[in-house]
Amino acid sequence: QLQLVESGGGLVQPGGSLRLSCAASGFTLGYYHIGWFRQAPGKEREGVSCISGYVGSTNYADSVKGRFAISRENGKNTVYLQMNSLKPEDTAIYYCATAPSPSLKHLCSHVPGEYSYWGQGTQVTVSS
Repeated sequence: QLQLVESGGGLVQPGGSLRLSCAASGFTLGYYHIGWFRQAPGKEREGVSCISGYVGSTNYADSVKGRFAISRENGKNTVYLQMNSLKPEDTAIYYCATAPSPSLKHLCSHVPGEYSYWGQGTQVTVSS
């Protein structure tokens, strides 16, 4: 059974860092587009970053470019989101998700509807 489990969230001061993990089971994560999304209270879910299957091309929302970095460790079947220079507006529940099938396309999407399987989310709170 395909499953994604996020971890690594928590409370951090502005300017601090966190690394989120998305551990996959039931499928080979390296062949699929994997996306990180976030949802703040009262707001729609938005794409933060994604990494494409096979090639591993990355894509970032403008709001996190230069601060966040997505990476993949195939041996651990895990995708990471390194978040630096965190701001209060980064506060949200962060989710990872996978596309429904393996993809050779180099460009991954930030559209939530293109992802079929979701983790349970991990809370990130940036506050002094």
